[in-house]
Amino acid sequence: MSFVHLHVHSEYSLLDGVCRITSLVDKAKELGMSAVALTDHGVMYGVVDFYKYAKSQGIKSIIGCEVYTAPRALTDKTPDRDASYGHLVLLAKNEKGYKNLIKLVSVAFTDGYYYKPRVDMELLKKHSEGIIALSACLSGDIPKLILNNDFDGAVEKAKEYVGIFGKDDFYLELQEHNIPEQKTVNIKLIQISKMLGLKVVATNDVHYVEKEENHVQDVLVCIQTGTTLNDESRMKFNSTEMYFKSEEEMLENFRSIPEAITNTQEIAEKCNVDFCFTNRFLPRFALDEGVNSAEYLNKLCFDGLKNRYENPDDEVVKRLEYELNVINTMGFTDYFLIVWDVIKFARDNDIPVGPGRGSAAGSLVSYCLKITDVDPIKYSLIFERFLNSERISMPDIDMDF
Repeated sequence: MSFVHLHVHSEYSLLDGVCRITSLVDKAKELGMSAVALTDHGVMYGVVDFYKYAKSQGIKSIIGCEVYTAPRALTDKTPDRDASYGHLVLLAKNEKGYKNLIKLVSVAFTDGYYYKPRVDMELLKKHSEGIIALSACLSGDIPKLILNNDFDGAVEKAKEYVGIFGKDDFYLELQEHNIPEQKTVNIKLIQISKMLGLKVVATNDVHYVEKEENHVQDVLVCIQTGTTLNDESRMKFNSTEMYFKSEEEMLENFRSIPEAITNTQEIAEKCNVDFCFTNRFLPRFALDEGVNSAEYLNKLCFDGLKNRYENPDDEVVKRLEYELNVINTMGFTDYFLIVWDVIKFARDNDIPVGPGRGSAAGSLVSYCLKITDVDPIKYSLIFERFLNSERISMPDIDMDF
């Protein structure tokens, strides 16, 4: 097989995609395809389920997202200038690319949200390493410029994307869904590919697995836009071709430019992201350069010890040193610093926060950091009930805010 679907929307493209994760992977397997991508609109909710199920079925998963692009900076949110947005398909090549992709999607929500979660060119430049970009559907920035009779602008936009992703990792995306505008766009995209020496790639904008499911997608769009099927002026996809097509169908659609099909396999071979579900990946606590987290936690705890006990005896000091050694050895130093920081922030900003509860009350470190308010020495509480080097498990600190 030489064709791989690289533009696919699942049920996680909310009120737009019909494909269940299991159904689209099963369809890829049924059609003898070795790999398939997931590129939901602006989100990555389905990535882990997709990866796990694809792996269980012997199908290579290509992790991606169809992001929304802001017309200006992602922080610009003026109705008459920023309400529109473009599309861009991004695929992770490796672990670095995956991390960059989740960073892009996260910032799109936290900083760029305006009607949709949006990225801009500057954000893409910062987080482009390890990512392949496709120019997307008719809503992509380049196709939109072509349809607006701005061919020169489309060429410049293509150059801009090449500058961000590199010539080898930016592809011009050709689609064929029996939509007249696509024929116009495809002709111009092929022209641009020859002018700039860029590769083209064939995709089908998959929103449902089987062709006859197009009516379900129509219903979802009605729900999304607050209209009914009886409304002739409703937003509607003027095609029934957005289903999971076979390689034979795609070869027929693009028989005049077969390299667009083989390039899908080239991209699939470039994309190799694997997840590990057995190791813990805890965040690092941000410290100034050169500052050691273990030393910092040690200082906080001994400062707290003086605050909690007027004259701590050797037994208490030894208990604190023991706990700090266990915490550091088990790799939970940053965890305690993060919990301490969150609680300190709450107290400093008048956010009601209760003392830590549960087995954490047995920890002198927690007591010195003011995470808990029960003296574990006074009440002979056992630290090992909370954290034990013989039982590798995450510390569990219950907090109420």
